[in-house]
Amino acid sequence: MYNPAALQIRVLAQGKMDRITNLVAGRACAGAIVRAVLIPLLAVFTAIVVGSVFMLLNDYDPLAAYGGLLDGALGSKRAIARTILNSVPFVFGGLSVAFAFKGGLFNIGGEGQLFMGAVAAAWIGVAAVGLPAWLHILISLFAGFLAGSIWGGIAGTLKAVTGAHEVITTIMFNFIGIVFAGWLVSKGGEGQKPGPLVDPDPMNIVPRTAKIAESARLPFLEWGREPMHLGILLAIVAVIVIWWVIWKTPFGFGLRMVGLNPSAARYAGVNVAHSTIVTMAIAGGLAGMAGTVETLGRNYYFAPNFNVGYGFDSIAIALLGRNHPVGVVLSALLFGVMDAGSTRMQLSAHVPSEIIKVVQALILAFVAANEIIRYIYRIRAPREGDVVPLSAGWGKR
Repeated sequence: MYNPAALQIRVLAQGKMDRITNLVAGRACAGAIVRAVLIPLLAVFTAIVVGSVFMLLNDYDPLAAYGGLLDGALGSKRAIARTILNSVPFVFGGLSVAFAFKGGLFNIGGEGQLFMGAVAAAWIGVAAVGLPAWLHILISLFAGFLAGSIWGGIAGTLKAVTGAHEVITTIMFNFIGIVFAGWLVSKGGEGQKPGPLVDPDPMNIVPRTAKIAESARLPFLEWGREPMHLGILLAIVAVIVIWWVIWKTPFGFGLRMVGLNPSAARYAGVNVAHSTIVTMAIAGGLAGMAGTVETLGRNYYFAPNFNVGYGFDSIAIALLGRNHPVGVVLSALLFGVMDAGSTRMQLSAHVPSEIIKVVQALILAFVAANEIIRYIYRIRAPREGDVVPLSAGWGKR
């Protein structure tokens, strides 16, 4: 018998149960996100504390040291501009490693890809004179991305076709890329020809390319009189595009499937070999952009000693950012702060700037071995099925 009152009660009860279910699921997701973010924050804090202990044991004042660090990185408008500029190549490098991680690949070859991108951009910047500025900049940027993409794509192809592990191949291609780029700008010696891209000016004794044309240099952004170039906007665009590709496209869905379980992805119809090659090519292109923006926006030439370890620091940045584009930006800013403020720290507190490298290494160690952080702060390990997709892990296949 039809009972309107009973039906209404069942509808209300069902609606209440749905709200309770959604609330519980929302709280579980929020708690998982907090735990995912908490580990990197505690890793940074713990690294700073351990660095302070190290300073005290060597008769340095950690408060003066970190005060000088913050003053040098954020104490003035010029300091902030320098910090942001230092962060730009870290953003590109971190995105490179994070994007590969999402596909289950460990791109440790950012250094070589960065060198190839930088030297390719410098070559176009010097050779393609007479072009309109907008076209010259565009072609130079594309050349840097393409060179890095090819360098990363080779490792991806070897992985897809022969099964060669990407860690081994990218390490080897680091050496090849760095040495090859150095040869291109070598001055030569007795009985040796100079490199094909070396600066022909006899007054220049440094092995490097000639300075790129004015038309190839990234334009400055208006921010008072501080040196802020277009590379900052390019990094922001790259973050947005990579986030969109990973989370909002069919390719990104397949990429994450391959990263989590390549066998299941293959069974679902994903072309794992194609995904591997494209993923490494895009990751290599992003690393190449790190060198490109430095060449076109700050140095205006390529020299083998221009790099300060962006490629290897990018691994720490990606891990600290949980392989998420937004996390990469925050991690890159942290590393930019440490790089920009290390000189002031050294001058004001007489602490060696190498201490910053120690802190960075500790951050990487604590993030990679997060069980140490969980043990120190008594944080429970995540349950199965309670994992937030902020990280694909260490390239598990």
